Parts: sequence; structure tokens; C-alpha cells
Amino acid sequence: MSIFTILPLKTLIIILSGTCLAGVVCSLIGTFIVRMKLTSLGFCMSHAAFAGSALGLALDLPPLWIALAFSILVAFILGPLTDQSRLQPEIILGILFSLTMALGLTFLNFIPDSAMSTTAMSILWGSILGISYLDILRLAILTFSIIILVTLFFKEFHAIMFDRKMAEASGIPTKPFYYLILFLTGITVAVSLKLVGGLLIFALIVNPASAAYQFFYDFKKILLFSPLFGILFSLTGLLLSFFLDFPVGSSIAIVSSVGFGIAVVLSPKKRKG
Repeated sequence: MSIFTILPLKTLIIILSGTCLAGVVCSLIGTFIVRMKLTSLGFCMSHAAFAGSALGLALDLPPLWIALAFSILVAFILGPLTDQSRLQPEIILGILFSLTMALGLTFLNFIPDSAMSTTAMSILWGSILGISYLDILRLAILTFSIIILVTLFFKEFHAIMFDRKMAEASGIPTKPFYYLILFLTGITVAVSLKLVGGLLIFALIVNPASAAYQFFYDFKKILLFSPLFGILFSLTGLLLSFFLDFPVGSSIAIVSSVGFGIAVVLSPKKRKG
């Protein structure tokens, strides 16, 4: 019997809506991360959210809010620390990644055994059946907020992504927009954590955007097609998890990785090169 006939219609609508919204918002953020060569940011933020959720469970606090706090904290640390230390962002991200990973694994040891088998595992691998109307609302608000921000400040974001120094020379205040990208990434990871899981959410951030970059040079087209790839990969991963009884996060990561591989093979950029 198909799971689509077992689940109530309302639950099915929530699951599909959450999957699509997570695909859109993660891939939108991914277009910035991939273009700015900050792919390690996805790793770092996902493990920061994972560490925050684990701490929330250990202290019997709401995991989402602690994950959000950890992700935002990393975002606020990364921007000024990169500017002040004059090191490449990837170096700072590597340090923060190892720190947040170590904290997450440490906090897991303090989670009560009763919670370890359920909620803690959903943090690691995702739990689509646990998504609620409130989660959908958060994802929808975040998605539309990012779309509005990108629409209003497209010129500034576009200039920063392609050459931050040139953008500064042309009079664009790059720091606020650069920090905003970091801030939005942290929120996106924390809000999407329940769907994909803390260990694999970077796949949904990086892979759809990377696939879109294989086909287009025009950034507007990349912004349009990256969310479409995100929805396609997310829904396909969801179906795979239902039919093969895989964790949702693992399924989406597998599908998005295969999708990126197909995009590389079919890429017109490769033929031109």
C-alpha cells in the first residue's frame, strides 16, 4: 500500500509544502554561497544548527530556537572575524566547522536516552513526518523575505558576488550585504533542519545551485532555475525515502548529488570549454 494512501490529506499537503519550500529557500541561499565560493559555509552552518539542537535537547529547551541562536552566532562571528583577521573565509569556516562539530557530538552525550532514539535522530537525519503548520509558516515567511530582499537589492548582491572589491570601489557598502547573506544562511539552515537534518542540509543548499550554474551564465536565470532544481531534487528525494524507507535527508542528498552529476554531463559550458 502506498504511503500516499495511508497519510491523511492534510498531513500530505504539509509534507509536500514543506519539501518544496525548503527546496526553494535552501537553493536560493545556495546561489550566493556557490558564487562567492563559500561552500564550506553550508557545512559550518549545518553543524552549528546541529550543535544548537543537541544542546537544546540536553537542556530540555526548544531545539529550533537554540539551533537558530547557534547559526546566527556563527554568522555574526564569521563576518567580522574574516575582516579583522584578514584571513580567507574558508579558513575561518574550517575552524568554526571543527568547533561546532565537536560541540554537537559533545552535547549529544548529555541528551537523555529517551530522547536520543527519536528527536536526536531527527536532528541528524531529518523527520519530515514531524513537520507542522508552524514550520511551513516559518519556511514561507523566510522564502518570501529572501525573494523580496533579492528583488530590492539585486544590483548590490550581484556586484558583491562577482567582485567585492570592485563593488566597494563603486561605492556599494559591501559589509552589510555580505553579513546579511551569512545571517540569512544561518536562519535558512536552522528553519530547514527538521526536513533534511543537520548533517546533510548543506547538500540541499549547494547541489541545486551548483546544477543551475552548469547551464546558465545569466544570474537572473540562475536565481530562477536554482529553486526549480531545489524543488525537483527535494520532491524526488522525498519519494525515494517513502518507497525505500530511507531517511529523508539522506535521500535528498543522494538525489541532489546525482542531479548535479547529470547537470555536469549535460552542461553546455563543458562543451564550450
